[in-house]
This record gives sequence, structure tokens and C-alpha cells, in this order.
Amino acid sequence: MAATARGRKLYSIYAMLLAVFMFALMDTAMKLLAERYPALQVAALRAICSLPLIAAYVAWRGAFTGIFRVRWPMHVLRGVLGILMLALFAFGLKKLSLAEAYSIFFIAPALITALSVLMLKERVDPARWLAIGVGLGGVLVVLRPDGAGFLTIGGLAVLGAASCYAISAITVRVLARSDRSEHTVFWLIVMIAIGAGLLAAPNWVPIPAAEIPLLCGLAVSGFIGQLAITEAFSRGEASSVAPFEYSALAWGVGLDWLLWRALPDGWTLVGASIIIGSGLYLIRHEKDHVEAEHP
Repeated sequence: MAATARGRKLYSIYAMLLAVFMFALMDTAMKLLAERYPALQVAALRAICSLPLIAAYVAWRGAFTGIFRVRWPMHVLRGVLGILMLALFAFGLKKLSLAEAYSIFFIAPALITALSVLMLKERVDPARWLAIGVGLGGVLVVLRPDGAGFLTIGGLAVLGAASCYAISAITVRVLARSDRSEHTVFWLIVMIAIGAGLLAAPNWVPIPAAEIPLLCGLAVSGFIGQLAITEAFSRGEASSVAPFEYSALAWGVGLDWLLWRALPDGWTLVGASIIIGSGLYLIRHEKDHVEAEHP
């Protein structure tokens, strides 16, 4: 029994590491596209390229039954948040390195915890509020306390993307009570594809055939990453799996150096360490809280 539990835990960790790597490749493709296309168009391409794979997955799961019987207001809200998140993140990637963008985006777990109080009426003790405050302080460090690049537009865009992601994560908790996860993923991608596509249409830049490999890479990496992260959280405890999301910083640094010969500066590393420390505390605290409630 212990060996089985250990194997399941290792499987979930490997799945999370694969997911993070795939999402890093996806973000790299988005960053490359953002250098040549408007942010809204990049957001639309992210969804349009993934839609056939997502539809095939939903069909394979036999989940098209009842796909229109969902909580439409919540799904529309998630669609709007998804468009904003991808457009803001694509814009931020145009201005920042992957490592800088990831360092700021790591504030999302703290934002989710804070928003759970406002939107779900969950209780958060003073220690966790302190951790949230520390994490926000880490974001300010990444945004340059020396004044040279303080509150850069790219940094604020990524911070806005993290906020949209956090609100969307809260809506997923609500939707999980009534809607299938396959329906939630499917309608999010459909709404982003349609909404971002329509918004990007007036300034749409023609895409040459030479971009097809990059677009295929964007679709496949995002799809595999989504499947892997679903496996990770369904097979393992969130408190054991979630910390490995921070391995994204290592992939970001490596890809930055490989493709753009860029390395994060000292402030980015210090701020990232503060944010990651805050996030790890929140994850650990949540595990202890659950174990205390369910001995």
C-alpha cells in the first residue's frame, strides 16, 4: 500500500514537471509570436490552434453529451477573463523575459487565497495574510524598487494577467460543483477563440506559411501541458504537486539564455525567491490546515 501511494505521488510529480515544461514551451512560442503580431491576435491564435485537439479530447472522453447544459454566466465570465489573461500575458512577454514574467505571475497562488475570502467567504488566518503581503512585496521587488524600471508596463500587464488567472481559478471552484471539467475547458477555449478573434480582426496581421510549425508547437505544447497538469492534480495531493510549478523559473531562465542570450538580474531573482517562499508557505499551511480538519 505504501509503495502504491509513493508511486502515485511520484507519478503526479513527474506529470507536473512535464506540464510546467510544456507550458514553458507554449509561452516561448507565444513570446516569439508576440514579437511579430498584436497581443490580442496571439491570444486568439493560442485558442484557435488548441481547439481541434481539445474537441478531440472531449469527444474521446464522451463528454459532448450535455455540453450545452452548463452555467452560462460563469462560462462567459471565464471567457472574458481568459481573453484578458492571454492578451495581457502576451503583451507582457513582448516587454519582459520569460524569467521576469514568471516571477511576477507566481503571485497568483497568493491572489487566489486572498480572493477566496472575498468571493467564496473562506477563512484566512493572520499568518496567511502575512504570507500574501510578503508575496506582493516580492512582486514589487521584481518590478524594480530602485526606480529604474518601477511599475513597467510589461510588469503591470503580467500582474494583470495573474489577477485574471486568480479570479478564473475561483470561478473554476464554483463551476466544479455543477459542470464537468471537460465542459469547462472546452467552453473556455471556444470563447477565447471567438472573442479574441473578433477583437483582433480589425488589426489582424496575415500569417505566412512559415509560422505553421510554431503554431503547431503552440497547440501541442499547450494541449499536453493541460492534460499533464490535470493528471498531476487528479493523482496527487495539491500540496505535494503545486510546489513543482515553480520549476517554471528554471525553464524560463534556460529558454531565455538559449533563445535570447538573456539572464535575469539580481532584483528578479531576489523578488522571485520572496514570491516562491510565500507561495510555498501558503501551500504548506493549506496542507496542515486540511490535515487538522481531517485527522
